[in-house]
Amino acid sequence: MPGRHAFLLNTAEIELWPGGLLRARGNSDARLLSRALTVLRRKRDGRYLAALLPEGMQSLMPGWMREPGVDAALDALDGLRTDRGFDADALGVLPLGRLIERLERLGLDDRYAESTGLALVAEPAALSFAGLDRYRRPLWLTAAAARAWLAMQRSARADGVALDAISGYRSHDYQLGIFERKLARGQDVQQILTVNAAPGYSEHHSGNALDIGTPDEPPAEESFETTPAFNWLASHGADFGFLMSYPRDNPHGIVYEPWHWYHTADAR
Repeated sequence: MPGRHAFLLNTAEIELWPGGLLRARGNSDARLLSRALTVLRRKRDGRYLAALLPEGMQSLMPGWMREPGVDAALDALDGLRTDRGFDADALGVLPLGRLIERLERLGLDDRYAESTGLALVAEPAALSFAGLDRYRRPLWLTAAAARAWLAMQRSARADGVALDAISGYRSHDYQLGIFERKLARGQDVQQILTVNAAPGYSEHHSGNALDIGTPDEPPAEESFETTPAFNWLASHGADFGFLMSYPRDNPHGIVYEPWHWYHTADAR
């Protein structure tokens, strides 16, 4: 992405994407996105709000300046650093207050955390581009996890093993959207929790978690454990800081997920 930054700036309600990574949704969008340095994208529905071009800001949605969170997004844009000294991890994480308010409206409180042993996970204030996933979508991870993933992928390839990413970072809004759509179809919260984690409690919110697969193997299936890719991960993943989060009989009651790996600096 020559001339563009390779990280995503995250605010409570708006993401700031580097130009060249978002898919156009029409001819006018295509022309603007092809020249954009940065794109403001609304988190709750993925709507493009505005694009920063070399000559200045260009609207992609009428009235975008009145959108909630625009001031915070523009402040983040003003502070954007594109030099080699930029440290995405140093920006820390976003506050959890807005998420907690929305969980309370769903009737979810500390009892969920107590029953599962899971903790609320804050979103990073910045994420690094870690290549494309299996579906040719941009993969976002923390800077440390991105470096480790790319190094691990290269090492596996050298051993004749192909690893691909199924998904990485997911926002609170993404998970809340799943709940809201299912509630609108008549399901209640307890029904939804039987198949979906409560918003805010997924390791994917941290930017350190990866669902990993291998070509010609269906995503997020237990059969992944029978592949050479899984055997390689089991032997070498910890060397790069990746550990499997949910083995069989894990204390959180989450089904066995041989595809779900978490990057931690505490691994060997």
